[in-house]
Amino acid sequence: MKLAIVGVTGLVGSELLNVLEELNFSFDELIPVATERSIGKIIHYKAKEYKVVSMEDAITQKPHIAIFSAGGDTSLFWAPKFEEVGTFVIDNSSAWRMNERCPLVVPEINQHTVTNNTKIIANPNCSTIQMVLALNPLHIEYGIDRIVVSTYQSFTGTGMKAVRQYESEKNRLPVEEPRAYKHPIFENCIPQCDSFLPNDYTKEEMKLVNETKKILNDSTIRVTATAVRVPVFGGHSESVNVSFKKPISLNRIKEILACADGILVMDNPESSVYPTPLQAHRKNEVLVGRIRLDESQENTINLWITADNLRKGAATNAVQIAQSVVNQFFK
Repeated sequence: MKLAIVGVTGLVGSELLNVLEELNFSFDELIPVATERSIGKIIHYKAKEYKVVSMEDAITQKPHIAIFSAGGDTSLFWAPKFEEVGTFVIDNSSAWRMNERCPLVVPEINQHTVTNNTKIIANPNCSTIQMVLALNPLHIEYGIDRIVVSTYQSFTGTGMKAVRQYESEKNRLPVEEPRAYKHPIFENCIPQCDSFLPNDYTKEEMKLVNETKKILNDSTIRVTATAVRVPVFGGHSESVNVSFKKPISLNRIKEILACADGILVMDNPESSVYPTPLQAHRKNEVLVGRIRLDESQENTINLWITADNLRKGAATNAVQIAQSVVNQFFK
């Protein structure tokens, strides 16, 4: 089993190595891949040293699986080249998510959409993953009619440039240009994740709309979103209002969530027990709390959902997809 990590020197790439070790993902050969400026660098994994190689070198080695965390343009150009040599590509960018031939996968929900003919597999947006993981079992039980979601997303989701901007602002140092954000992120909230579209929603907000429908395989679900960057060093949170097509039971909803794979319920308001980004740090589960009825509308609830955006929002989900691919096609 040859495993390539493309973008291994980035934030998600580094977290992928941590998750691979923690989840005891078994492979025989690791192929670390990065951009031209990182070729030749040394990375460490399980006390071994590996030299970063180029895309071309990685392709000649014909890896069985390649996990991409190197940006959309890189994925659009290079993923098909890996596909041509028979590699399963698991891509963390938005490049392939809405492509009809590429499954958009959260393993607990729709791993069955991956076949031997779907070599490019899209890893969903981080904020989408944590939301649909919590909502899918409720959708199965009651049928979701409408979702209203507001996100509180860590600046780390924008990458190293945002981290450098935050650290510079925090330490009152000049910010390296070009900035990740046009506004300060330290001690601030920015109601813009990604660029604006003609409908005045951002790309991030429309990812929540479109990816949710694709993953849950239901185009009738109505979704509206507001995505906000917050000065939190790791961890995305979401306030989610969900209306269902059938009459609901709050106790039953709590039971369903407590039994759902990948979900950790933290819901005891009297003792101030509810999820926070700090509690989600380095956890692979999605944390759910503040589960309550919306008293203004029938068959509607409010949820607070939090997850480590570099874990289940990116690296963990990608490794879980890879493990499913191994189990399905290489055993």
